[in-house]
Amino acid sequence: MTPEAKARQDIEQRLIEAGWVIQDYRDIDLGAARGVAVREYPTATGPADYVLFIDREPVGIIEAKRAESGENITTVEQQTLRYAVAALKWCGKTAPLPFLFESTGAITRFTDARDPAPRSREVFHFFRPEQLAHWLAEPDTLRRRLANALPALPNALPALPTARLRECQGAAVGGLERSLARNRPRALAHMATGSGKTFTAITAVYRLLKFARARRILFLVDTRNLGTQAHQEFMAYTPPDAARKFTELYNVQRLSSSTIDPQAQVVISTIQRLYSVLSGEPLDASAEEISLNELQQTPQQAKRVRYNAAVPVETFDFIIIDECHRSIYNVWKQVLDYFDAFLIG
Repeated sequence: MTPEAKARQDIEQRLIEAGWVIQDYRDIDLGAARGVAVREYPTATGPADYVLFIDREPVGIIEAKRAESGENITTVEQQTLRYAVAALKWCGKTAPLPFLFESTGAITRFTDARDPAPRSREVFHFFRPEQLAHWLAEPDTLRRRLANALPALPNALPALPTARLRECQGAAVGGLERSLARNRPRALAHMATGSGKTFTAITAVYRLLKFARARRILFLVDTRNLGTQAHQEFMAYTPPDAARKFTELYNVQRLSSSTIDPQAQVVISTIQRLYSVLSGEPLDASAEEISLNELQQTPQQAKRVRYNAAVPVETFDFIIIDECHRSIYNVWKQVLDYFDAFLIG
């Protein structure tokens, strides 16, 4: 098998896992499924490796490259864009296609052309057709909503009420929102012990849910006790602009099984349980009792995960890591990289 054929085989396997149906353009049947990926679809500038259709409408392009191109896969982004703006044969759609992928099967990068400053990011896996359809139905993208948080813009988020916040808490939330507005995928809030880090984090979570319209946020801890404390703080938290408790406004799930509640807008979980959910490995109850920071972990113990269709990569918009970032970023890094989410520590 040639490297090109191997790359396409891996790409198609991942598409199938995410719920896409693969077709040749000569045998095209766009009614076969909600999401259809058509091989070698003719465009005005030549055949695209794959054109993605949702509900019979073209929405995206996948440019396939052999694995040897993985290190420099960003160099073909202009080729993907060229197909995205080209006229498609037998199709009346003239607007550029918004969802752009480059993939070797092992490495996949994704760009949403509707973002205010589109740029590619590496993703663990292809998104489900349902997710792309959901994004298309939204009037704007998450990154555009975050960009509008910049105070200089006319659609800025409401000013942060500071009456109930310490100076350091207000500075942390404001700094976080400015970082997210600039599309920085990682942020770290460094606060002293006893300064109310969890309260600050919940304030940020509330604003992301209400004003940025985040769909679901993961609140990650490394012990069961920290999860209990976080849940209690969510239940006690009253937003500054509302008369009801946080948990009366938004559904908060304390993850204690292998199933994420589809109605939950905040999920509190230990990294150990999250890994168990993704990997399907049973969880020893005692594993959630000991802080990972107290364990001697080596690179050989790194946790590896595979795609889990029950918990797709788009499950969370944001991951908030509460007081345990040092113990999570090494051995458990792939668990975090699995999700296409902003990471906040």
